[in-house]
Amino acid sequence: MRRVQFFDTTLRDGEQSPGVNLSAKEKVALALQLERLGIDVIEAGFAAASPGDLEAVRQVGEAVGSATVVSLARAVPADIEKAWEALKHAKNPGIHVFLATSPIHRKYKLNMTKDEVLERAESAVRLAKQYFPNVEFSTEDGGRTEKAFLCQVAERVIEAGADVLNIPDTVGYLTPQQYGEIFRYLRENVREIDKVKLSAHCHDDLGMATANTLAAIEAGVDQVEGTINGIGERAGNTSLEEVAMALATRKDYYQATTGLNLKEIAKTSRMVSKMTGMFVPGNKAVVGANAFAHESGIHQDGMLKNSSTYEIMRPEMVGYEASRMVLGKHSGRHAFRDKLKSMGYEMSDEQISQLFVRFKELTDRKKVIEDEDIASLVEERWAGEKEVYTLETIQLSYGNQSVPTASVQVVDVRDQRRLEEASCGNGSVDAIFKAIDRVTGESMHLVDFQIASVTHGKDALGEVYVKLKQEDRIVQGRGVSTDILEASARAYIHAVNRMIARRDGGIKMENAPVSVGS
Repeated sequence: MRRVQFFDTTLRDGEQSPGVNLSAKEKVALALQLERLGIDVIEAGFAAASPGDLEAVRQVGEAVGSATVVSLARAVPADIEKAWEALKHAKNPGIHVFLATSPIHRKYKLNMTKDEVLERAESAVRLAKQYFPNVEFSTEDGGRTEKAFLCQVAERVIEAGADVLNIPDTVGYLTPQQYGEIFRYLRENVREIDKVKLSAHCHDDLGMATANTLAAIEAGVDQVEGTINGIGERAGNTSLEEVAMALATRKDYYQATTGLNLKEIAKTSRMVSKMTGMFVPGNKAVVGANAFAHESGIHQDGMLKNSSTYEIMRPEMVGYEASRMVLGKHSGRHAFRDKLKSMGYEMSDEQISQLFVRFKELTDRKKVIEDEDIASLVEERWAGEKEVYTLETIQLSYGNQSVPTASVQVVDVRDQRRLEEASCGNGSVDAIFKAIDRVTGESMHLVDFQIASVTHGKDALGEVYVKLKQEDRIVQGRGVSTDILEASARAYIHAVNRMIARRDGGIKMENAPVSVGS
């Protein structure tokens, strides 16, 4: 199985993303992580661009041990000499020389003839070879260059001593079939083509960068170029992590391997995102937050039975701990039961069914359900006492120029009667509590009332604690909801149920759940 070399340009092409400006210190830190990932060639920057870029390239070259460190350079002597100035003390120096070759670039950007392009390319490679042991030549906009002319350029730079010939799809224009065909054509029509490594460099303007790169691998290229997270000019570059995992997952098809330590992918992705300020979309392949997350009940059921039903690669392969079962409105009972069990709650089928109803009510208000939300629901629903009353509905009328009024409907579980009462109060919470006193026929004294947030964000779950006194008995109640007034009503009814249970002999719920840790 042949080995494909990985060339990373996150520090150069990736830094060209609008708004990204990496310091020399940040480039060194990222380069060292890229080396841990197993990248073969690291393009540290464009030394001729500025004194700061030259210094950053120099520091990266001296810090990196095993990988080859290269600087980009135009096909002009000044750029090549600046690249050598930056990398002459590097452990494994290299240079990446480029010159546009397509008709549109020759006419409008370079104002050069084909012969002039050939002469410039050859002389640049000869000069670069005097300084560097590793010279890569790129035909900028090679994807839109005439194939016959590409062959001419290739023969001239090979004769001049190039070690790598890169044919980039600079503007992301080609289809996979077209891009792969370019490399097949070169192999069939260029003299001494075996003297160089062929390299692919794709941009993602039409969303085909990874597909084009894989097509190039099928066509026999020896090296692929790209960035971590696919960052770069315009729509970005090929995402190297996607190519790496495609080769690892479908080695039966591509018959190619890499030298990457795949378990470093997630860490490298996070580091690049943090330092560049470019967030990774949740649906990004391989490294997105949702790449190994499952919310659909059908998917979760399959995953719990056998992960291969919905995952073609394991999250551990790229450095994540495990797949995530995201509890939300699409989740099913199987996933809900599994989550309860993983949190240490042992429940009967009946109890899970009752709690699942509350869970579904919560998912209509909250997009993602967290562990703290589940714990709060369990602790609210079961505290060891049998329920006497359950809250059905609550209606409120409030205005700063009117008296707050609350209407509550509860179910008496002893005979399944629905009861409804209303009351006024000196505030919405007071009106709710008085209405509950009336509908239950209980007279309670509120000793304490506290509000806390279980989770964070606008849809955070609110938690209310109440302490009620009746004669010489004091009980606590707890309620949770994304609506703090509903949580207050639930807490009060919870306390009323506990008071009735204590007063009438401490009726306990059978098979109450036991929390053994979270």
